Amino acid sequence: MHRSSLLVGLAATLLSWASAPAAAAQAPLTTELFVSGLTSPVDLTFAPGDPTRVFIVEQRGVIRVVENGVLLSTPFVDIDGNVASGGERGLLGLAFHPDYQNNGRFFVNFTNNAGNTRIAELSVTADPNVANPTIVQNITLIAQDFSNHNGGALRFGPDGMLYVGMGDGGSGNDPNGRSQDGTQLLGKMLRFDVDIPAPFIPADNPFVGVSTVRDEIWHLGVRNPWRFSFDRVTGDMWIADVGQNAREEVDFVPAGVGGLNLGWRCKEGTRCTNLSGCSCTDPTLLDPIIEYNHSQGCSITGGKIYRGAAIPSLQGTYFYADFCSNRIWSLRYDGTNVTDFMERQDELDPEGPLSLSNITSFGEDFDGEVYILSGSRAWKIVEEEPECGYTNYCQAVAGSSGSPAAITAIGTTSITDNNMVLAASGVPSGSIGIFFYGPAQTQAPSGLGNLCVTGDASRPVIRIYPAVAADILGGAIYPLDFTAPNQSSGPGAINAGDTLNFQFWFRDNDNGTPSWNFTNGLNALFCP
Repeated sequence: MHRSSLLVGLAATLLSWASAPAAAAQAPLTTELFVSGLTSPVDLTFAPGDPTRVFIVEQRGVIRVVENGVLLSTPFVDIDGNVASGGERGLLGLAFHPDYQNNGRFFVNFTNNAGNTRIAELSVTADPNVANPTIVQNITLIAQDFSNHNGGALRFGPDGMLYVGMGDGGSGNDPNGRSQDGTQLLGKMLRFDVDIPAPFIPADNPFVGVSTVRDEIWHLGVRNPWRFSFDRVTGDMWIADVGQNAREEVDFVPAGVGGLNLGWRCKEGTRCTNLSGCSCTDPTLLDPIIEYNHSQGCSITGGKIYRGAAIPSLQGTYFYADFCSNRIWSLRYDGTNVTDFMERQDELDPEGPLSLSNITSFGEDFDGEVYILSGSRAWKIVEEEPECGYTNYCQAVAGSSGSPAAITAIGTTSITDNNMVLAASGVPSGSIGIFFYGPAQTQAPSGLGNLCVTGDASRPVIRIYPAVAADILGGAIYPLDFTAPNQSSGPGAINAGDTLNFQFWFRDNDNGTPSWNFTNGLNALFCP
């Protein structure tokens, strides 16, 4: 094959891979301050159909409004006179009716002045930023044994039903055996239909008609679900259940599945408790998808699935934390396997003197962006702006030279300096090659190596001319003029803010047969 034919082959190769999928990698993250000046925030949520506001629940009995990023001075509602707050008690949950834009109905979960859990309905006034503090109706009232383990989260599921997380009543080891007792609502996940008359029991609740289990129950066997959430895309339920003295756990329940037993007080995570009244070898007990011991923390804080548009690489990622150790983790789960497990606290810790500590909850807005409640502040998870410069990626494959060829750069990515020189090494001496670049990354077999650069119809892969020959040491260089790179086609100048991926294609051979190969890839972010 002659040189011209090889170049034609390169053009065809780049064209054929122009729409190859980009390599899967999560973007680097950080947090930015959303609002401050909060008092013991425990929940952050949004009203359906409203992209401009979020609502923050304060444990003392107040719900605050953040409109277009500004914390309003007037509360949305103040029911602190009805709320016993302190420790694990207080106003603990908020959920807006799916048709809130038309009916103005919302629901709260709080510990009343007698220390019992009350789920109640309230409504908004003519002013969308002010609600009526008078309770419209009670959904349920649940007596508490002790002051802790109140659960507290409220969420409407994809089925339009209201779900409630109830702790086991408190103290240690569930002394009254509430979690495994089907006649008790403590230690359960509950489900209500707030659009039918009291007692609001959906006809398809899994235990309706079972004499030994209350009709309100959706799942049994939780200790203190702080907190649970639904994946807005799949409808799956994620439950973070606080442990006793050894294990913290995350439970996963596929969309629409009810009637499960999540194990407490027989098991703490996967650990057998050896407590009476149940068997830890019961195969019907659901094990968590992930757990951690108390060397890593002491009280789990769940958790949200990222479904925003700002950070596409985070799609389907679940975030959770530990209140005591301030650790933050994330993972993906496909129903069988946990993947992409990462410890995130160092990455998410904000710049400057402030830090993420005593994380009480995660929240999400209308757009699916995720927030962290810490102390008196709410923080938004955002993509970290990358630093200008260049880094290698993708794997090069050894060719006739006996080792993989590599690409790097000399100089800077400063548009003002305009002194960047592309350099390839490990290329067969005398081999002809071409530098090229594109907007996205891949790793696709081609010739003897891997193509690491891809593009699409609107942003194609660009070849830089003229071709260069490797010297006797296997090196090839090309001074890149940002203002007018000599290229096959494309926008011309390279500008500040551009992120481009470079690679070097070169002639090689496959056991004496002419072919081609590639270096690894070079990702570059250009600065002013």
